[in-house]
Amino acid sequence: MTAPSAFQTKKMPLNHGAGAMPAAGFGTLIPDAAVTTAATGYALDAGFRHFDCAERYRNEAEVGEALQTGLTANGLTREDIFVTTKLWNSNHRPERVEPAFEASLKRLKLDELDLYLIHTPFAFQPGEEQDPRDESGNVLYDSGVTLLETWQAMESLVDHGKCRAIGLSDITLEGLLPVYEAARIKPAVVQVESHPYLPETELLSFCREKGIVLLAFAPLGHGARPGPLEDPVVTAVAARVGKTPAQVLLAWAVQRGTAFLTTPKSAARARENFDISPLPADAFDEIDRIQIRQRLNSVVQTGVPGFIPRGSAS
Repeated sequence: MTAPSAFQTKKMPLNHGAGAMPAAGFGTLIPDAAVTTAATGYALDAGFRHFDCAERYRNEAEVGEALQTGLTANGLTREDIFVTTKLWNSNHRPERVEPAFEASLKRLKLDELDLYLIHTPFAFQPGEEQDPRDESGNVLYDSGVTLLETWQAMESLVDHGKCRAIGLSDITLEGLLPVYEAARIKPAVVQVESHPYLPETELLSFCREKGIVLLAFAPLGHGARPGPLEDPVVTAVAARVGKTPAQVLLAWAVQRGTAFLTTPKSAARARENFDISPLPADAFDEIDRIQIRQRLNSVVQTGVPGFIPRGSAS
């Protein structure tokens, strides 16, 4: 058995919280419950120790069950894994934050959380309906709460000791700045779409300066065709270094100083996505110089995740 690479074992300290986040993360945005359970187990078996969940995905219970089973099967303990989940838009009112957090903990079968994120900076009409819309199909937003008020309720979770760190997701640098400046507990992590077509260079620079971990979702391009996986620069590098295009893209993400989330659904794909190692400097630079710019998820403008088709998340 070969020794794990530095990228497989890399952990990123949370400077504004407790603990350290494994750079290689498994994202659980999987609509099917049975596939969620199986894929989470495959990821744990392959070596993933960072699991990213969300109230919005409606599968926290399946993830929690799979983690409980997988930890036992692999001889691991709760301390061996890093678990994140997210507050959904319909729970931004401060009085709704703690109950939403506790409900997620219960579904995940955990006593504490490593990281809790505000899923998007958009507040929806409060209530049990995750996708509130008017008769014309327009999202019903909540103008009665500010993002800072939601953030202050998040801070209280850290104060109470059940959450080790907090952060934001699907936010722009412009949206992050006022929260960062006003926050008593600074964001530990910012999760955004990022890949060679959307490198988020300015945001990454800010995060480095402020000691925030940038966590990249859709690092493989989220299935866009053509996309980063088919990019001729990426495929040429992959052929040269003896890795798959996916492995090259994930290594590039870690090498530039970010963590990443990937969602392999088979055991073989989980092993492939975890089997990453540093790229030669010239290969890294070639990918860095890709000029295509393309955002694949419009969530930063709307608050509605672009990869959960309406009606398929339940």
